[in-house]
Amino acid sequence: MTYTGVVRPGGLDDTLELAHLTVRKVAVDPAMANNSYLLRCRHTGAQVMIDAAAEPERLIPWVGDAGLDAVITTHQHWDHHRALAEVVAATGGTAMAGAPDAAAITDATGVPIGVGLADGHRIPVGESELEVIALRGHTPGSVALLYDDPAGTPHLFTGDSLFPGGVGNTFGDAAAFAQLIDDVEQRVFARLPDATWLYPGHGDDSTLGAERPHLSEWRRRGW
Repeated sequence: MTYTGVVRPGGLDDTLELAHLTVRKVAVDPAMANNSYLLRCRHTGAQVMIDAAAEPERLIPWVGDAGLDAVITTHQHWDHHRALAEVVAATGGTAMAGAPDAAAITDATGVPIGVGLADGHRIPVGESELEVIALRGHTPGSVALLYDDPAGTPHLFTGDSLFPGGVGNTFGDAAAFAQLIDDVEQRVFARLPDATWLYPGHGDDSTLGAERPHLSEWRRRGW
């Protein structure tokens, strides 16, 4: 079946088979409709989860017996880590998050952050790897994860920093918005091609090409 990236809470997950990596996407919690992602190396079986957002009773069986090498939380907001403690305990994954958000995540979940991430950090997924791109503004430690597929186009997991239609909420803070839109323009759009696939923390996927024409509009409107 063709991957669409359209998932809804209570519905089926969606799976994209790349040459070296399998990407699975599921939506959890009807109220918040968070996306959780499971990445699996097709050569070694190593797995990493992005945002153990909610519904551990669904996410843990989704992981299966292979366990997790890491559980990466894209930022400190409560809706992105409600299942973190249960998933880490059940799968053995090392908790990772942007270093400026790490203490807040531990305070909320009781889970020590084993690796505090910074811009440029590399996270192995078996024979593949994710590159951390810090996108400051939605929270101080928000991160995106880039898989630059050697056999295809880049894939970017953006948490709540970049969505179809705009950057993440900065809650009326003009300085935070300026930081976020600058980071998104300089670290994402100035670097990556239009074909880059965008996986957000909520809602449907997009591409950078679909969003690029609207950058100046986002900056003018201030959100």
